[in-house]
Amino acid sequence: MKLEKVTKKPRRYDDACGTAHGLELIGERWALLVMRELMLGPRRFGDLRSSLPGLSANVLTQRLEGLEASGLVRRETLPPPASVPVYALTGWGLEAEPIIRELGRWAARSPGHDPTLPLSAVSLILSLRTMFDPARAHDAALDFVFGRDRFHARVRDGALISGRDPGAAPEAVIEGEPGAVAGLIYGFAALDDLERDGALKVFGDRGAIARFAAAFELPGKAA
Repeated sequence: MKLEKVTKKPRRYDDACGTAHGLELIGERWALLVMRELMLGPRRFGDLRSSLPGLSANVLTQRLEGLEASGLVRRETLPPPASVPVYALTGWGLEAEPIIRELGRWAARSPGHDPTLPLSAVSLILSLRTMFDPARAHDAALDFVFGRDRFHARVRDGALISGRDPGAAPEAVIEGEPGAVAGLIYGFAALDDLERDGALKVFGDRGAIARFAAAFELPGKAA
């Protein structure tokens, strides 16, 4: 007997509310996290798998196909010399960044949120954009190196600029795991301890790191 492939139909709420339709678009498990990982630029399929280790290749394929069908993700090819296929958010997909950031800020107030769990490099950079407080900001220029990926973060005149690739003239460079950097920035791990344990390597002005970290604080827990 020939078995037919069963295709799961997208969830429908039959509700005119935009929130309901938003859940129809990105409410499947892993969908919003796949979008999060594309917020800072195109990624290869394998890079997405590495950033979301709990996500199987089969489910990632399904989520990418669903997001592409919804107009949130597109496939493209990087220019030479890379010339490799990648996935990228559409302009409309990129508009979801404030949603992801504010959801993260809101959920961080949960008593059950554990900030010491592992996180991806993109998640860390978006976290910095979310938790940045201009009132506490001091000028500083940092680069972060996570394996073969490099990111920049600059605080200038009360504003934060961050993204992929190295920045111009960093005052300090931090190399290690994103979770260790989060521990340093948000104050639940000491730099000396992280260096001694081999979790981080620091090059340059350590004072710039302290100035940078002063602008970030996790929100208080909800009652």
